[in-house]
Amino acid sequence: MPHPVWHPESLAARLPFLDARARLTAATRAWLTQRGYREVETPCLVPAPGMEVHLRGFQSAYEPHLGQGERRALWLRTSPELALKRLLVGGAGPVFELARVWRNGEIGARHAPEFTMLEWYRPGLMLEGLMAETEALVRALCPPMVAHEGVTTDLTLPFERITCAEAFARHAGLDLLASIRPDGTGDGAALGARADESWEEAFFRILLDHVEPHLGRARASFLTHWPAPQAALARRDPDDPRVALRFELFAGGIELANAFDELTDAAEQAARFAHDVAERERLYGAAASWPVDADFLAALAQGMPAGSGIALGFDRLAMLASGARRIEDVLWLGGFPYG
Repeated sequence: MPHPVWHPESLAARLPFLDARARLTAATRAWLTQRGYREVETPCLVPAPGMEVHLRGFQSAYEPHLGQGERRALWLRTSPELALKRLLVGGAGPVFELARVWRNGEIGARHAPEFTMLEWYRPGLMLEGLMAETEALVRALCPPMVAHEGVTTDLTLPFERITCAEAFARHAGLDLLASIRPDGTGDGAALGARADESWEEAFFRILLDHVEPHLGRARASFLTHWPAPQAALARRDPDDPRVALRFELFAGGIELANAFDELTDAAEQAARFAHDVAERERLYGAAASWPVDADFLAALAQGMPAGSGIALGFDRLAMLASGARRIEDVLWLGGFPYG
């Protein structure tokens, strides 16, 4: 029987990785603070945990005591994004948070249901600038060579910048943009979707099977300019509305981060959120869904400054920086509560 995570032998085996994580945490705070970012803390219990369709949340509730307030459904956040953007509206930016977040149903060598997300947002910084800043941060925090599961990445090399369209053409022989309709929706048939697949399902099958295995290997990769149906909270490219100004970062064969040139149009964001709620309820049922975050939309309507922001999986960065093989090696009490 393996020892429990708190056993002296188990903890001693993980201490080199955990000490490396502690150094990484301090260095991250110093790096961002020196560049004018303000560290903030935002609520973990929120009215909507996040708006992505396929997220699964942990639900809770406020229960009145001695007549104080009314019962209210709450969730553990899947990201601090919507809270941090409220602070941008209020004028607190640039900001960052090392945020504890929760995603239900996610567990494995690189996933834990409770983990740490590093997010930072800077008004006035557009996507190209954010890529340069992210490259500088990763290079400053990690050793020159990082490796995971047999993939070694040289971080001294310039990070690759490749669009989704270029990646699909190069690695899957497909014209991705030909599958995007003028209204920003996807045409599954044009992407070669199987009979039982939607455009989105075909997109992610091809991405996972044919594209991602080539990213973040000899050198780190930014996968940029995502198709409009995957815009999420990013604004669409004014030069080509078939794509959104979004990137993901890969190193050591691992997806590390997801970033947006932020959408500031409240009406467009409200329409996307309404679509996402309807799609989540269609796929998973009303019981597994939650309403639109109306307060965030009100903040967006107040006026959020143009800029960009990024969510980086801090535990995965700690794995690369320390050489850990599994996420539980960089978590003090493992990847699942006490086991």
